[in-house]
Amino acid sequence: MVRDLLGENDIPFLPELPARGPGADLVGRAATALVGLSVDLQPSGWRLTDAAGVDARRARSYLRNDLDGLAEAFDGYVGPLKLQWCGPWTLAASVELPRGERALTDDGATRDLVQSVAESALKHASAVQRLVPGAELIMQWDEPGLPAVLGGRLPTASGYGRVRAVDQARVVEGLEAVASALRAVVPHQILHCCAPGVPVPLVRRVDDLALAIDTSLIHTRQWDGVAELVESGRSLWTGVLPTDGTVTRPEQVADPLLRAWEQVGLESAALEQVVLTPACGLASTAPREVPRTFRLLQEAAALLAARTA
Repeated sequence: MVRDLLGENDIPFLPELPARGPGADLVGRAATALVGLSVDLQPSGWRLTDAAGVDARRARSYLRNDLDGLAEAFDGYVGPLKLQWCGPWTLAASVELPRGERALTDDGATRDLVQSVAESALKHASAVQRLVPGAELIMQWDEPGLPAVLGGRLPTASGYGRVRAVDQARVVEGLEAVASALRAVVPHQILHCCAPGVPVPLVRRVDDLALAIDTSLIHTRQWDGVAELVESGRSLWTGVLPTDGTVTRPEQVADPLLRAWEQVGLESAALEQVVLTPACGLASTAPREVPRTFRLLQEAAALLAARTA
């Protein structure tokens, strides 16, 4: 469906299909692919262990099957191809230590996790490049948990306390580590966060990192930071289309973005750096609705191009 419906001006991607079960989701896929670290699925979530459990092996099987499907669907393809991988800070906030606390609470475990994420994402991207040699890869680092990590809002295992906030400099260091590990294979990388409180200035501190956001969650002051990022030459992936079916016309997608663009004083020519996307993934969207979503975004992009020509 992705290959058939997305045209030459669009950016196809390797879908994630989390409804298949544990390990097909954002956190499970990355956790079970870690290099040098093993996880097992507990009632509370994925936990670091000495050896991978049956759920981890099933998750790796999901990924192998997806790559087989990708190779078949994109045989002979030349052009951009987007991958997505759980970012190191969301993963550290989600995976548990053997004793049950979040890996984020242990500095050594967090360092090991960041390094392992870099290695596993590089391994994944290299595999895709071998399967689709003509692809120009784009890596989307999914970090929905980043605002909570920075704000110290994550509950402890007991539920009575909060995990201490992580310093911004340390977060930047971790993001730079995973991004730099992939640069030789993946020329374009994006940080995607569809949670309130996206740390836009922090993203600008990581070299060449683009930003993907749900625009409905961006307040006026944050738009100033977004404008600075765009003016620095980076691309902006705007989650302008809600996935609840409430928006049905391309004008409803394009017009709010144009208004925000004008209010912060951005030139219309800078819209060439913008990619239109759903607000936050299509995991909850019925398959029959996906073509409509793609068409609506394509129509909105054409409308933006016409109005700014």
